Amino acid sequence: MPFVLSVKDTYRQAVEAATGGRNTVMYDDKGNPSVMVFIPRFNLADVIDGAPASPHPAFIVNGVVKDGIWISKYQNVIHDSRAYSLPGMNPATSMNIDAASAACKAKGTGWHLMTNAEWAAIALWCKKNNFMPRGNNSYGKDHAATHETGRLVNPGTPDKILTGSGPVSFAHDGTTAGIYDLNGNVHEYVDGLRLVNGKIWTHKDNDFGTDANSLAAWVDTGVFIDNTLAGTADTTGTKAPGSMQFAAERTNPMTTLGDADNNYAYNSQSFESMAAKSGYTVPELLKYLAIAPTAGSHGLDAIEVRNYGTRIAFRGGYWFLSSGAGVFSLYLSNPRTFTSSRVGFRSAFVG
Repeated sequence: MPFVLSVKDTYRQAVEAATGGRNTVMYDDKGNPSVMVFIPRFNLADVIDGAPASPHPAFIVNGVVKDGIWISKYQNVIHDSRAYSLPGMNPATSMNIDAASAACKAKGTGWHLMTNAEWAAIALWCKKNNFMPRGNNSYGKDHAATHETGRLVNPGTPDKILTGSGPVSFAHDGTTAGIYDLNGNVHEYVDGLRLVNGKIWTHKDNDFGTDANSLAAWVDTGVFIDNTLAGTADTTGTKAPGSMQFAAERTNPMTTLGDADNNYAYNSQSFESMAAKSGYTVPELLKYLAIAPTAGSHGLDAIEVRNYGTRIAFRGGYWFLSSGAGVFSLYLSNPRTFTSSRVGFRSAFVG
C-alpha cells in the first residue's frame, strides 16, 4: 500500500522543514492547528552574567525540569472557545485574563496562558543575544525603523497588524523561525505575576496550574513597588508624583483613596530605571522573572504600576506605545476584570 501523507502531516512537515524543526504545528482534538516555537532549556547563567548554572524557572514545572517549552509563534485568535496560533490573523482582544486563560486550557493538558516566567526567559535571551525585536509600536510600523511595517488589520485605521505579517525584525530572534510580535501590536496577558497592594506575588517556577483565585497558592516575594512621594486623591487616572522603587514595604500608595481596584493614579517610567530604595537589595528572583532590570540597557521599555488593589500583568506594549513597547515592557496597573481592545494573549504548551 503506498504511503500517503494527510493534509495535517503535510502542513506540519512543511513548517518543520522551513524552520529546521524549531517550529511545528500542533493539532487539538478538534483537528485545528497552532504554529508553535520550541524554546530549548537554558540556564540562568546563559542569560544573566553571574547568575547560577541552574535552569531558568520557565523550564521547571511542578518540580520537574523540562527539556523545553513551546510558545505560540503568533498572538492568538479564539475559535470555538479555544486559542489558536495562526499567521495573518486579527489577534483576539477585549476579553479579561480569565477568559484568555480558559481559551488556552480548553485545548487540553499542558496548554496554558503564557506565563510571566516564560515571557521573562525569552526577554532575557533576547537581551543576552543582543537582539531586541522591533514591532508594531507606531501605528503599523516600528517607531525606530519606520520602513518596517506589517499588514494592517484595517487599512483605514492604523493600529493592529495581522499576526506575523511584519519583517523578521519583528521576530524574537530575527529569523522566520522566531516568535512574532512580542514588541507591540497588542499587549499580552501573562499568568503567574500579580501585585496586591503593592506587593509582588509570583508562581513557583513555572507552575502554570496554580489557582488564579487562591492567594495562598502563590509565592510571596516580600518585595513591594513603592512610590517615592505620597499619592494623590485624584480619581481621573492621572500620573502620581515622584518615581517608583523596590522596597521592603509600601510607604506611599499612589492614591490616598484606599486599597481598591479602581483605576485612579498610576506611575510609569522606563523599566531599566527601576531601582531599589536606599539600603534595600532586590532579590535575584525578580531579575530572573524580568520584573527588575539586570545590568545594561532594556531598550527604554516602559513599566506602569498602580500599587494599590489587586493588579494582573500584561507585557509587550501595543501599537502606539512607541519606545515604551518591547520585550521588557510591563504593566501592573489593571484589575482582573479589565478588558481592552489593546490587550490580547498567546498560549503556551509544556508536555
